[in-house]
Amino acid sequence: MNSDPLLYIIGAACLVVLVILALGIGQFGRGGAEGAKKSNKLMQYRILAQLGAVILVVIYVALRKTGN
Repeated sequence: MNSDPLLYIIGAACLVVLVILALGIGQFGRGGAEGAKKSNKLMQYRILAQLGAVILVVIYVALRKTGN
């Protein structure tokens, strides 16, 4: 089993994306203009968090390629 700290960081980043997604869907389900506005803002945060997670995965893969 690989105990690379970067893997734990990637896992945490994915968990953050999941939590933001769940909160955004929950806000959207409440309905109304205010709920839609908050849901939209949360989905914007999700996109940024998802971008960060993808960048971490790319860094991990690049480091593994050069390490072999």
